[in-house]
Amino acid sequence: MLTAILIIAALAVFFGLILGFGAIRLKVEGDPVVDQIDALLPQTQCGQCGFPGCRPYAEAIAGGEADINRCPPGGQATIQALADLLGRDPKPLDPERGTEKPREVAYIHEHLCIGCTLCIQACPVDAILGAAKQMHTIIEKECTGCELCVAPCPVNCIEMIEVKPTVKTWKWPFPPQPEQVTE
Repeated sequence: MLTAILIIAALAVFFGLILGFGAIRLKVEGDPVVDQIDALLPQTQCGQCGFPGCRPYAEAIAGGEADINRCPPGGQATIQALADLLGRDPKPLDPERGTEKPREVAYIHEHLCIGCTLCIQACPVDAILGAAKQMHTIIEKECTGCELCVAPCPVNCIEMIEVKPTVKTWKWPFPPQPEQVTE
């Protein structure tokens, strides 16, 4: 009985070492350029670029399938950062994708909300709190301002409100406002 336990333990250690060696030796690294591009994108997951989120858009840029000027939430500051990273010339924002505007977050007028959960289903970042036939509310820190929750609302109780930068939320480099962009 003791020898069977020792044999099984020895086999477990042996195969564990083989698996550990294989994991280190055969490790597949992600594309560091895709990671750098994804870090520059605003992470709104809004789909305005024509891709289902920021990571697929970053992969398309790295693969040469998409241009760097398709992100309205990132605006001209993101286009410039992507151009610098990739050694390309910056371009103006593609007007077919939308226009650059200040950061916004969704606001639910709770007295109008009927609790249909359509906005919850549409939110790509789970920033809406609520349940069926119950009032919903937005978790402001989680909201990316993608506006995907506005269209499905049957009672139009969701409004996009501009977020004014404060001392606590201001970050360097702060993206210029659309009217300040010069070409």
